[in-house]
Amino acid sequence: MVNRTNFIKQKIIEQNTTQEALATAMGIDRSTLYRKLKGGVSSLTLGETKIIFEYLNFSNEERSDFLLGQ
Repeated sequence: MVNRTNFIKQKIIEQNTTQEALATAMGIDRSTLYRKLKGGVSSLTLGETKIIFEYLNFSNEERSDFLLGQ
């Protein structure tokens, strides 16, 4: 099973970006993103998840695995 929070953090590293840049792309404060990731990605809205997928260039397979928790 995928740890979704760690998966997002790994994708941030792979895409050579930062959590702060991702938060800006999502239109939320950096501290809000930190809290959402710390609390588990279940606190993310569908819209926020879509932005994460697009910003971090998730492949279709990664999106599916992420959503299914595989």
